[in-house]
Amino acid sequence: MKILVSWLKEYVDVPVPIEQLAKDLTMRGFEVASVEPVEGRADDAVIDFEITANRPDCLSVMGMAREAAVKYDRSLRSPVGAFGLGPSAVEPPAPGARNPVPGALRVTVERPDLCPVYCAAVVDVTVGPSPAWLVERLTLSGVRAINNIVDVTNYVLLELNQPLHAFDVDTLGSQIVVRTATAGEALTTLDGVSRTLADDMLVIADATRAQAVAGVMGGGATEIGATTTTIVLESAYFEPTQVRRTRRRLHLSTEASYRFERGIDPSMPVRALQRAIELITQIGAGTARPGTVVVGEASPALRTVRLRWARIARVLGMEVPVEEVAQILTSLGFHLRPVGGDGGAWDVAVPGWRGDVTREEDLIEEVARCAGYDRLPVTFPALAAPPAKTAPRLVRDARVRDLLVGAGFAEAVTFTFIEQAAATPFDDAPIAIANPLSELFAVLRPSVLPGVIDSLSHNRRREQRDIRLFELGTRFTTAHGESRSVALAWTGAAAAEHWSGSGRPVDVYDMLGVLQRVAETVRVPLETEAADHPALMPGRAARLQVVDPSGTRVDVGWVGQLAPALAERRGLPGADAVIVAEIDLDLAVPAYDPDHQAVMQPLPRHPSVVRDLSIVVAADLPAARVRGTIHAAAPSTLVAVREFDRYQGPSLPAGTVSLSLRLTFRAAERTLTDAEVQAATDAILAALAAAHGAVLR
Repeated sequence: MKILVSWLKEYVDVPVPIEQLAKDLTMRGFEVASVEPVEGRADDAVIDFEITANRPDCLSVMGMAREAAVKYDRSLRSPVGAFGLGPSAVEPPAPGARNPVPGALRVTVERPDLCPVYCAAVVDVTVGPSPAWLVERLTLSGVRAINNIVDVTNYVLLELNQPLHAFDVDTLGSQIVVRTATAGEALTTLDGVSRTLADDMLVIADATRAQAVAGVMGGGATEIGATTTTIVLESAYFEPTQVRRTRRRLHLSTEASYRFERGIDPSMPVRALQRAIELITQIGAGTARPGTVVVGEASPALRTVRLRWARIARVLGMEVPVEEVAQILTSLGFHLRPVGGDGGAWDVAVPGWRGDVTREEDLIEEVARCAGYDRLPVTFPALAAPPAKTAPRLVRDARVRDLLVGAGFAEAVTFTFIEQAAATPFDDAPIAIANPLSELFAVLRPSVLPGVIDSLSHNRRREQRDIRLFELGTRFTTAHGESRSVALAWTGAAAAEHWSGSGRPVDVYDMLGVLQRVAETVRVPLETEAADHPALMPGRAARLQVVDPSGTRVDVGWVGQLAPALAERRGLPGADAVIVAEIDLDLAVPAYDPDHQAVMQPLPRHPSVVRDLSIVVAADLPAARVRGTIHAAAPSTLVAVREFDRYQGPSLPAGTVSLSLRLTFRAAERTLTDAEVQAATDAILAALAAAHGAVLR
């Protein structure tokens, strides 16, 4: 919300420089995005405030002037009051009445639940350009000047936070009906777009057809133009939820809908209408005909909230004097009525512009905000119970995250909603979103990898070649529902560049090494099995598995090289090797124990014995299976198994490879004998021959 300081000063005296004003209002909860000096005026500037959704009253000059008045203990000068247009100047008729105005204008509100207050006035006008001061204020506030009538409605919008709309009487006719649209009813709005309306959308209609979408945008047929001589000026309160729903379904956001859907002051329509008429008269743009239509309750009853002084101290941790509490809330527009004789509580009437204040804590927040957050003591309340224990899943995720960061990966955070094309390679039938914001957010991600791949592409397009990314997040599948998984992507060099030689490109085995470290961190045995995946390159993909306590292998993820065609579709060079992997942590570690203690062992006092074996096995036999057989057949003195060579050539039978392994034996209490080691080696060879047909070379 852009506020012109000179405009603000018309309603409140500001005793500090502009920079200090911006800082003071920031400390009251209104973040300042920028301060732009006005060219040619050293003592003026435009302050752009970031107004939160719960404070729509501050989307106006008067709203921010009220805050400044409270801050500097100054009186607020109301433009409505200055023109003698206080609430008492209008005597609203009975709620729901249909009110004639000279000229035979009649207003009927068929849906008072969606439009509690509707006001209208007929004004004879001469359409033309606005005076320079009005154009300047609108322009500096970020609003384009159109003509004097439209500019007045925009001026009142910025000044009082009340959207107004003007209809050309020649095309509107003599009757206004506030009703819901008929299913399929069409309306061409002011932006020139023909829109099809639903039967739950509120419209402003004439006797035969819709002329405006209530609270969103007017229709092109009744637009104010150079030939307009008589207008109907509308000022109303529309129910916020209905405006928000209509705006979303029509994909049409305006300054009016932005305010209506957040909630405006229900008592403002009458006063804003009179203010607009006064401005039209003041700039010589027209004259209002006698009489004003007011349908509904122009001054609805105020909400009352009980506030206890003792509760303020309990919530804030400090005492605010009773007199200061009363002064703060009164200056903000609240009306206090003491309850009881000790002054320890009040019934607080909430002004209509503060729709966000509904309970006692909201009032306490106002006291804290105006008294100054810097006055709150820097203490913590005493704990009556120990803090809750961190969920095991969170501990598991944190440890995996720390490991990957230590391995040189940077964490990415992407959306759980993705486009259909990105999800299909990982799931043929991803879960669709009923009301997506756009096609880019059409489905729930069945894998975390699409977002990581797109993040990799984003970095690659910015001249980054060696990239390691991971994301730990939620994915959604029909088979497993919602689950947590970790996805990794790696492209470029396997290690950082060094002057001693160029680094080799990363391959699948580098990624497998990282995955083994992840498995060790969460204490599960991870195995691989060659398999094909539609998103991965054939022959360079493997299924990740863990063995549960019952001995069943459970598929928990994939690892491999991204298919070049898919890489190119996601904006990556097809020639670059992109290694990706994903592990479903909820499947791999269904019961993580965060309190598990590592077992510390003393350094060995006795020497180890090493035996190297070279065996001929089937080329498609995973090395993990070989290791598993060795561990199952060996005695407890086998402490390590490591592959150190793999050979495949003409000297071996077709379809076989030579696998060389180094076995390390050691006993904690004594030195092993050659006979013991040889017996263990023979048992291992026998098991390998029986399980895999292995032949010793």
